[in-house]
Amino acid sequence: MAPKRPARRPEPTLDVERLVETAAIPKRTIRFGRDTVVFAQGGQANAVFYIQSGGVKLSVLSSSGKEAVVAMLGPGDFFGEGCLAGQPLRMGSATAVVPTTVLRIPKRDMSSALHERPEFSDRFIAHMLGRNIRIEEDLVDQLFNSSEKRLARTLLLLARYGKEGAAHRTLPKLSQETLAEMIGTTRSRVNFFMNKFRKLGFIEYNGSLKINDSLLSIVLHD
Repeated sequence: MAPKRPARRPEPTLDVERLVETAAIPKRTIRFGRDTVVFAQGGQANAVFYIQSGGVKLSVLSSSGKEAVVAMLGPGDFFGEGCLAGQPLRMGSATAVVPTTVLRIPKRDMSSALHERPEFSDRFIAHMLGRNIRIEEDLVDQLFNSSEKRLARTLLLLARYGKEGAAHRTLPKLSQETLAEMIGTTRSRVNFFMNKFRKLGFIEYNGSLKINDSLLSIVLHD
């Protein structure tokens, strides 16, 4: 059983577009198709990315060829920030799991904005600390919870449950293989639980995947 954690307040949204425009930070909007690599492990770390829409998987590949999913990110998340701490090469890969739009901000321009714009710096740091806490919780979840609970929690996170300003709980359709990679189980187990969740009314399929708040009962159940 996973250690009990206190309920967290909804995370405040970071109006990146407004802050980036105010700080006059050069950026480029890039669109990636499903399963397209945003950057690869070992590549040059020279930019920070911000997700406007879609979803990105962060993963690491071992020398034996085994992939481990480190985090799953969605709209409002930054990634690739290791370059700001002196990381010359990417330690992992970032892949779009659904059609995704990101802002690419060059390292030099991001560093300048963080030094020269206190408001932007404060909000960015708070945002990244919150994301790191979530990744730590993901690790605890992976270590202690059943695959059913891990799947339910992952679906809720992908649907931005608990996020301030999240108006809906609908996801683009994700493959069961991707979900299995994310929670460390098999596709057959994911298929079994997804069918169970649908029969119980926790999720709905209709071209896209709708996550109902009632799915939280799976996560909270001991």
